[in-house]
Amino acid sequence: MLVRLPILMGIAWAAAAIRLDGPTSPLLANVAALAFAAAAVGVLFAVRPRALGAAVALVATGAVAAWWLSIPPSNDRAWQPDVAKLATATIDGDLVTIENVRHFEYRSDQDFTEHWETRRYDLSRLRGLDLFLSDWGAPGIVHTILSWEFEDGPPLAISIETRKEVGESYSALLGFFRHYELYYVVADERDVIGVRANVRGERLRLYRLRTRPEGARALLLDYLRELNRLAASPHWYNAASQNCTTTIRHHIRAIGPRFPWSWKILANAWIDELAYERGALDTTLPFPALRAQSDVTEKAKAAADAPDFSQRIRDGLPGFAPSLSGHPVIDSRAFEVSRGEVPEPG
Repeated sequence: MLVRLPILMGIAWAAAAIRLDGPTSPLLANVAALAFAAAAVGVLFAVRPRALGAAVALVATGAVAAWWLSIPPSNDRAWQPDVAKLATATIDGDLVTIENVRHFEYRSDQDFTEHWETRRYDLSRLRGLDLFLSDWGAPGIVHTILSWEFEDGPPLAISIETRKEVGESYSALLGFFRHYELYYVVADERDVIGVRANVRGERLRLYRLRTRPEGARALLLDYLRELNRLAASPHWYNAASQNCTTTIRHHIRAIGPRFPWSWKILANAWIDELAYERGALDTTLPFPALRAQSDVTEKAKAAADAPDFSQRIRDGLPGFAPSLSGHPVIDSRAFEVSRGEVPEPG
């Protein structure tokens, strides 16, 4: 039974893969999954010698895994409007030009005015890196978003998400299979943060990460290179290995710093606690006090579509420079492109 149990788990996964990622007809998918499971379990328990039965069941499960891994992702589907365009970046020394920065105006989750912008950022003016955690109601799970703050312009927020087709909604179960492509939402904070607080009713916490500008720059450049790779060659999202938090870990490890594994990376509702333990957050306060003071939900609701949204939600937060609120208001609409022209930084 010690041998059979992991094989049975593999058979269950293979049957689920056939059901969820196999034939588009639900009837055919159900029949194929049940037929595979019945045949594989039958072979496992009925064939003698037992080692032969186990070997045949393993080969059958491996064949399903090989088929599953060969399913190609695509950039050519009927996408929902909020993920319809892929962001791409052009890097020229310190200047970065990003196309398809999302800045929607939301009236509800399904009613919005689309704005896709081209923005230019000066990496020499990069000041800090911030972490948003959005609690959307899943036990033990939050959504993580990184945002790069610049001296004289709006922050650049990047959220790693699923790319959903028209009519699709997110399913935690489907997230473990070949169902959603990986998508980087590159957005103004009034979009990607505002919609979560004001439209979806999520709770948000915001932390300043104790990262030097050169580290924040290296991480952003690695993100931007991935944007271009995904535009050329799509990848699958996976709720375990390629999600909003594990992918951040991949990026951090790609630029050099160690990021030891922890169960809090998967159960990421505790990722801020992990960051605190590792000294990545402000430690002048006990962690419970820091977490309580970092809740920006009501600030985000009050700021709504204000041009200084990003400054308002940061005012008074632990770890942020007191001078932040004294910076001039930079309306991100000043960075919009008209007639294909890109404005100069600042």
